[in-house]
Amino acid sequence: MNDFAAWAAAVAQRTKTALEQALPQGRPSERLHQAMRYAALGGGKRMRQLLAHAAGELAGADPAAVDAAACALEMIHAYSLVHDDLPCMDDDDLRRGRPTAHKAFDEATALLAGDALQPLAFALLSADALALPDAVKLALVRELAQASGSLGMAGGQAIDLESVGKRISLDALEAMHRLKTGALLRAALRMGLLCGAGKTLLGADALDAYGAAVGLAFQVVDDVLDATTSTEVLGKTAGKDGADNKPTYVTLLGLEAAQALAEDLRRQAHAALDALRDAGDVSRLRSLADKIVMRGN
Repeated sequence: MNDFAAWAAAVAQRTKTALEQALPQGRPSERLHQAMRYAALGGGKRMRQLLAHAAGELAGADPAAVDAAACALEMIHAYSLVHDDLPCMDDDDLRRGRPTAHKAFDEATALLAGDALQPLAFALLSADALALPDAVKLALVRELAQASGSLGMAGGQAIDLESVGKRISLDALEAMHRLKTGALLRAALRMGLLCGAGKTLLGADALDAYGAAVGLAFQVVDDVLDATTSTEVLGKTAGKDGADNKPTYVTLLGLEAAQALAEDLRRQAHAALDALRDAGDVSRLRSLADKIVMRGN
């Protein structure tokens, strides 16, 4: 196993351990707690956690502080997937190779699980046990809230729903996905930096440019995989965007042009990292850009 693969596996494992400790279980709402754990502990690429820890390393952050940010990011991401899969939105039966939360439990419990995961994320970032200055905790809460709300992930999802069956421009598609997918990925980087409480990173703007490139690349590759990969490999229903008549990079550009765009975004991400050479070792971030674009699911 190479260094990056070993590091990524270690981050995934420490995130899993931290989530297991942070998520409630048992009474008084045992079934709700089971659904929350089902949603947040059900695997996934842990890309937001990898980005947060890579940025945290650049800022000299305590890994334990980054763990809290990583868990909060996953709780928001998990809640968004639970709600996204509900019949009132994408109406999907499969997520991460398992039945979606509303299929494994029921719609009401799934809805409540998402509702409960969201505030838990902010409670984690503001907890007394988190060894960061209060100003940094507030900044972490603000960053996650902005990335999650109507000017971030939720807003992008609203635009996505409004766009079903419509022909939208490439610029509009990009704007939608910079909110729906990109906002939380960019927030992961910023939150990792914030965990290095007090260290000013030379080239933080370059890191934002990197985040913008990999955030959009993630969605472009998602669209390509949805059109080219099987349900078994994806772990979710393949071809669903096309079947639901949703605008995607493949439907707007064609498959080859979408693949070329993903590769161009990877180059943009690498170029942005050149400005960060004096800040520290950016090899993890470089490998993450490659992983995002070259992944198979």
